[in-house]
Amino acid sequence: MDLVINKTSLNGMIDIPSDKSISHRSIMFGAIAHGTTTIKNFLRGDDCLSTLKAFQDLGVEIEDDGEVITVYGTGFSGLKQAKQAIDVGNSGTTIRLIMGILAGTSFSTELFGDHSIAKRPMNRVMLPINQMGAECTGHDGTEFPPITVKGTENLQPIQYQMPVASAQVKSAILFAALQAQGKSVIVEKEKTRDHTEDMIRQFGGEISVSEKEISITGPQKLVGQEVIVPGDISSAAFFLTAGLIVPDSQITLNNVGLNPTRTGIIDVIQQMGGTLTIQETGSEANKAGTLTVETSNLKGVEISGEIIPRLIDELPIIALLATQAEGTTIIRDAEELKVKETNRIDAVATELTKMGANIEPTDDGLIIHGKTPLYAAKVTSYGDHRIGMMLQIAALLVKDGTVELEKAEAISVSYPRFFHDLNNLY
Repeated sequence: MDLVINKTSLNGMIDIPSDKSISHRSIMFGAIAHGTTTIKNFLRGDDCLSTLKAFQDLGVEIEDDGEVITVYGTGFSGLKQAKQAIDVGNSGTTIRLIMGILAGTSFSTELFGDHSIAKRPMNRVMLPINQMGAECTGHDGTEFPPITVKGTENLQPIQYQMPVASAQVKSAILFAALQAQGKSVIVEKEKTRDHTEDMIRQFGGEISVSEKEISITGPQKLVGQEVIVPGDISSAAFFLTAGLIVPDSQITLNNVGLNPTRTGIIDVIQQMGGTLTIQETGSEANKAGTLTVETSNLKGVEISGEIIPRLIDELPIIALLATQAEGTTIIRDAEELKVKETNRIDAVATELTKMGANIEPTDDGLIIHGKTPLYAAKVTSYGDHRIGMMLQIAALLVKDGTVELEKAEAISVSYPRFFHDLNNLY
């Protein structure tokens, strides 16, 4: 058990860690492009390092001087068979997206990860990839890792109606479609984060998006680029929440990525009455900004429908935010939370209830009754980085006693400097 940090107010400025989604994809696109890609402000968290190592295992030369990562792209056809099974660690993004890239190879690859990855469903990627002509199989005939991908150099295009709103599934299909012989069409259930579409264009590819329909014709050749990774709004979410609910606080967050498919939490904060100011600093192609929050009186809201994919990773910390809002907050249409690093619906409800929150899990979300004081307890992250960070922010509201957090080390998956940055606020 680790004793969590306790502070009575939070003031100061933080440089948020680099965007996890873009960091993953920068390595992937750099590897499958022709020529050199340089990546600045890469997130050196465990998950993204799993992606970097996976492509080194596939024969891609990648250098890291501590400041800039240089990827010497091989194109799709230059990837080489790994000498052994590839370990994706705790990273669902790595295993799912790389399946789409491996679909067009001429060899077989085995992918495995930690105990959490071994429980995560892969049929959502395996089924469309298999329809395109590759052979993806799970452990003992199941849909669970280890996954073996036997690629084919004759991938066929696909017309695919997405059964789930998932940027990971969409991205895997797009990577396969870049290698397929003809036009693929993907129709999303709801619009999800579009970093993959943006980076296809950035690396010289062609893709057409109209509302929820995405069209892409393969095969395509991509060309190496410079990528400057903005700060991750999913990591910023924890300090946005802390600044809103910890008394006498004001926190400024620099260089936060503001891609519109990721800013659902900003919409929710504004609906709840939070004091939040945004100073835009990025470009049209790379939206970013400086965000400042202050302690606020919040009110409960309903969160459901098309906004859910725009804040799916932020829902655990939004649930904590709701415990400090007057009235009831209802989260619906978020069944995808059940198949993250842990079942986040159950984990959030169980651990915040231990601390005194009035929170009910449902089949597709949570009902949170506020405003409630929180108390000291022994809690666990379940090995899930976002649950761990949420519980540390919750502990800041505890006035008496100590909160002990089990498996706090999971936080390094996406935010290695989390405790350091929190300590530096005053």
